[in-house]
Amino acid sequence: MPTNNKSKRVHKARAREAHGTHRRVSADKKKDEAAERPVPAHKRFEILDHYQPFPRQSEFHHCTAKYRLFGGAAGPGKTKALLWETIRQATNDPGVDTLLLRRTFPELETSILNYFRRDVPRDLYRSYNESKHVVTWHNGSTTRFGYCAGENDVYQYQGAEFLFIGIDELTHFTLRQWQFLTSRNRCPVKGTTPNMAGATNPGNIGHAWVKALWVEKRPAPGMEHPEEYDPNDFAFIRATLRDNPVYAHNESYLKTLRALPRHLRQAFLEGDWDVFAGQYFEQFDPARHVFAPHQLRIEPWWPRWISIDWGFEHPCAVYWHAVRPDGVVVTYRELVQNHLSPRMLAAAIAERSVAFGHAYGQAGANTPGAASQPERIADVFLSPDAFAERTAESSIAEQLGDALAAAGLPRPAPADNDRIGGWMLMYQMLESGYWQISSACERLIECIPTLTRDSINVEDIRKFDGDDPADAARYGLKSRLDPGRAPSDHLAASRIAAGDPTSRAIWMRKFESEAGRSHGSAPLPRRWLPRG
Repeated sequence: MPTNNKSKRVHKARAREAHGTHRRVSADKKKDEAAERPVPAHKRFEILDHYQPFPRQSEFHHCTAKYRLFGGAAGPGKTKALLWETIRQATNDPGVDTLLLRRTFPELETSILNYFRRDVPRDLYRSYNESKHVVTWHNGSTTRFGYCAGENDVYQYQGAEFLFIGIDELTHFTLRQWQFLTSRNRCPVKGTTPNMAGATNPGNIGHAWVKALWVEKRPAPGMEHPEEYDPNDFAFIRATLRDNPVYAHNESYLKTLRALPRHLRQAFLEGDWDVFAGQYFEQFDPARHVFAPHQLRIEPWWPRWISIDWGFEHPCAVYWHAVRPDGVVVTYRELVQNHLSPRMLAAAIAERSVAFGHAYGQAGANTPGAASQPERIADVFLSPDAFAERTAESSIAEQLGDALAAAGLPRPAPADNDRIGGWMLMYQMLESGYWQISSACERLIECIPTLTRDSINVEDIRKFDGDDPADAARYGLKSRLDPGRAPSDHLAASRIAAGDPTSRAIWMRKFESEAGRSHGSAPLPRRWLPRG
C-alpha cells in the first residue's frame, strides 16, 4: 500500500506539471496570436476621435522634419500635442517602442502622466504598468514615460531603440543629454522613420543650444562636430498663447501675463528667445552695450589686458580688454577655438595682439594704409585650472607663459575665480553702461543673454556647454577691477586734463611711475602698462 500511494502521488505531480506546462504554452501562444490578430473594431481608434488639435498643433503633427520643436511661449498646448504625437506614432506601426521624457519625476507626474490619465480612455490601450510607467497598446507597441533628473540618467536607455522620442520642456535638458538620446532614436521595424520632437518655453539650462539648433539654424555652442549639423533636419513650429483658442481671448489671463516683469512677459506671452525667466543679465541690450569696432576708437595709450578661459576639448575663449579715461571698459576682440595646444594658443594670441590705427576692435582685420604695431598688453589673466593641469612636465600655464614671453607678451597670472562677485560686477557694469562690447566679439554677445541663474544658488550662474566666453570675460573684468573702487589707471586717467593723445600718454606714464614707487614695486619695462 505505501508503495501504491507513493506511485499515485508521483503520477499526480507529473500530471500537474504537464498541465501547467500546457497552460504556459497555451498562454504564450494566445499572447502571440493576439499580437498578430487585427485589433477588434471596438478597440480601434482614430486620434481625431479623442483629440482635436488646434491649427498650430496640426502643423506640428504634419511636419516631416527629423527633429521638431514646438512652442516658444506659455499656453499653446505643447505638452498635449507631444503626448498625442507619441500615441499616434506608437499606434501607427505595430511592435515599435516610443519614449516620452521630462527632466524630473514630479514634473512628469503633474504634466504628461496627468494628461495621459485624464485624456486617454482606458479601452484605447491593452495595459499600463504603474510601476514602470509603460503603456502597451493593442498592436503590441509601447510608450515609456521617463525622466532624467541627473545628467547621466539618460544612460539608463543605453541599448534601447525608440521609433519616436518626445521631450517636454526641452530647455531643461543639456546638449549632451540630447545628443545621447539621438543615438537611441532608431527602429528595426521595416518601413518606419525614426524621429524626435521637443516642446518648450525659452529659458533654463538648455536655452542656448536649443535656440541655436532650431531658432537660429546653426550648430550649437559646445558641439564637437559642428560640420555635421544639417539645418534641414530641424524645424521650429513657433506657437504662442494666441494659437490656443481656449486662452487667446481670456482677458483675465492675458492681463496677468501683461503684468509680469518685462523679461517674463516677453518670454511667456510673446515667446521671445532673447529674454526668458531665470535670465541673469536681463538688462543686456545690444543696442546699448554693443558697438561696431570703428565706433570704439581705442587709443594706443589706453591700458589693456587679456583674459583666457583655458580649454582643449571645450573651446578656449580669449578676450582683449581696454579701459577708457572715463572708466568704461571696452572688450574689443575675441578668440574662441578648441584643440589648440598651449603653444598654438600663444601664437594665435600674439598674432592678434596687433593694433591697426583706430581699428583696434577688428579681430585681426587690417585697415588699408594703416600702420600696424604690437599692442602693449599689461596683463594676461588665465583660468586657475590651467595652473594645475599638465600635458607634459610643465603645467598648461607654464607652457603658455613660455610661449607668450617669447612673443613679447606677459606671462599669465591666475584669474580671480570669485564667480558670484564676478557675475555681480558684470551685472553692475552692464546696468551702469560701464562695459562696452565690440560687435567683433560674436560668441560673447551670443552667450551673455543665455546665462541663467543656478536653481540651487540663485546668486550664481548655472554651468552649461558653451559658457566659456562668459567665463573668460568674467576673469578679465573681475581680475582687473576690484569691486567697490576704481582701478588706479582709472583714477590716474581722470586726473589728466590734456586733450591730445601725446600729452595724455606722457601724464599717464608719470602717474604710473608714482603709483609704482608708492607701492614699492620694482621698475617695469617701458613696454608694459602696470595693473590697476
